[in-house]
Amino acid sequence: MNILLSGASGFLGSIIQKYFEELGHKVDSIGRSKENTIVANLADFNSSINTYYDLVIHAAGKAHMVPKNRDEEKMFFDVNLEGTKNLIKSLVKPPKNFVFISTVAVYGLDYGIDIKEDNPLNANTPYGISKKMAEEVVLKWSSENKVSTTILRLPLVIGHNPKGNLINMINGIKKGFYFNIGKGDAKKSMVLAEDIAIAIQTLLNHPGTYHLTDGYDPSFKELSKVIADHYKIKRVPSLSYFIIKPVALIGDLMGKISPINSNKLNKITQSLTFNDSKVKLTGWKPRQVLINKELWLN
Repeated sequence: MNILLSGASGFLGSIIQKYFEELGHKVDSIGRSKENTIVANLADFNSSINTYYDLVIHAAGKAHMVPKNRDEEKMFFDVNLEGTKNLIKSLVKPPKNFVFISTVAVYGLDYGIDIKEDNPLNANTPYGISKKMAEEVVLKWSSENKVSTTILRLPLVIGHNPKGNLINMINGIKKGFYFNIGKGDAKKSMVLAEDIAIAIQTLLNHPGTYHLTDGYDPSFKELSKVIADHYKIKRVPSLSYFIIKPVALIGDLMGKISPINSNKLNKITQSLTFNDSKVKLTGWKPRQVLINKELWLN
């Protein structure tokens, strides 16, 4: 196939590019760095792409940041929404297949068990709202142009050189200042980055909207133990919920400068898992994060 990939220099995009190139496909990339085939900032891109691509994978996006002001909030919409609009508008010859990398943040949920793809989209953050709106744009465009389209709503993505909360957790455990709260039994859905690339290949003949998870949903305690064992750290300490709760209440009064508040405390002490039965019907078989630590721990 002739493939166009956005976000190739990013954490997930680089893995997707490597996977498809190793399968023998030609992968062109579009992005801001000079290493891309098409050098462009999608947020303000207004040129035409005349090359025909069998598959376009839109993995570029803004995440892993809590906006502190309106300008930072706007950046999510510039990149995630306007960037998506500009990319699909630039495709003079619509592709046969289009894959959009979205997020479970479109649901606006901090907790819940076995959430399915038909759950209401009540995104409540700039990240989630911008991705929700981008999904709507993609679906309208794909319907009008008869493009076979797949939307992947991803939970925590696990892989080498991770970003966001996972790298913070790893560094915290290595330096001795990470601790589980209570029993650490809150479960979170997650998926291996390499399995996402495999899923894209699998789903080319099964367009639709899917959750991708590792099929197990590890708890914080299980995940932290695997990390600690890998770095030969004897144990990860635990802190009573009733000790940290007053600190979180003080954090509520401090505002955004506080490292912990009630909202953050709720997120790390309540489970948030997503149903992946729909994608498994296509034959995709994910690997468990805890068992395959060689795929994400250095």
